[in-house]
Amino acid sequence: MTLLDVRDLTVTLPTAQGRRAALRGVSFTLDRAGTLGLVGESGCGKSLTALALMGLVPEGAHVSGSIRFDGRELTALGDDAMSALRGDRLGMVFQEPMTALNPVHRIGNQIAESLRLHKQMSAAAARAEALRLLQRVHLPRARERLDAYPHELSGGQRQRVVIAIALACGPDLLIADEPTTALDATIQREVLDLLDELRRDSGMALLLISHNLDVMAARVERLAVMYGGQIVESGPTREVFEQRAHPYTRGLFAARPMLGLARGTRLHTIRGRVPALHEMPAGCAFADRCESAMEECRLADPNLRHVATDHSARCLLVAEPKGRQDALSEDSDTPSR
Repeated sequence: MTLLDVRDLTVTLPTAQGRRAALRGVSFTLDRAGTLGLVGESGCGKSLTALALMGLVPEGAHVSGSIRFDGRELTALGDDAMSALRGDRLGMVFQEPMTALNPVHRIGNQIAESLRLHKQMSAAAARAEALRLLQRVHLPRARERLDAYPHELSGGQRQRVVIAIALACGPDLLIADEPTTALDATIQREVLDLLDELRRDSGMALLLISHNLDVMAARVERLAVMYGGQIVESGPTREVFEQRAHPYTRGLFAARPMLGLARGTRLHTIRGRVPALHEMPAGCAFADRCESAMEECRLADPNLRHVATDHSARCLLVAEPKGRQDALSEDSDTPSR
């Protein structure tokens, strides 16, 4: 059953050159207890997608399209209604825990805040639940840490606190935006294992945002590749990894560091950079960096095309299976579930 249904999500931002679209027609669905990954370079729109879902877009942003959560249209809700959902049915783990946590409040109080607000718990009950949550996320010496300040914890410990806050009220959907940024490899694995464990135990859905393809391979059932504020390829993770239908997806895979390379071996790089909002071309956003680009690619933005039944890519070079030669229409664009 579908929990989250995003259709033609567009977010425009004010710039020195006027309003520009930072998200352009993003569409996907996510089932209850399902897992979906958003992957791409910095500046492709992953974090802004997450902020739009939470109703936390930057000041001056304009949101259009549809975000339906459990059948409820979020784009039509006011600030008070969205605040009632955030921290309760919608949880988010932000990239940098040090900035996500309030430096002048003890972590026990920060966890208890949402419990008192959304669950109307007493101060004593909220503190007891905060302790249980810290134990649940495997924070060492949890009872002592209730009265600690964020700066007294390590990066991995702070990330566990942020996860505890996001999970405090038992959300239906957890959005994890680069949850292991700046953590060493061992702590990264521990945090991701913890998210897997908590998701299985609670039955919540997970939207995981990362630039790390290896993380996506092990953690999500479905994958959406973002570039230039659009989803350029999506489908079951295994299929996307095996077929790599879009040139950008192939470029990301080629740029991965791999074990066994000889010392001094240069990694493949994708030439150029993600275009700024005011530099977005009329055609395919990736055309200027694509080694296979044709003149037609620069004339019009391609629609999504079927690679297989449940796998699509936004590229003119994609040859659709027999009987599916028409490009996917934007109205029926539901690439990820």
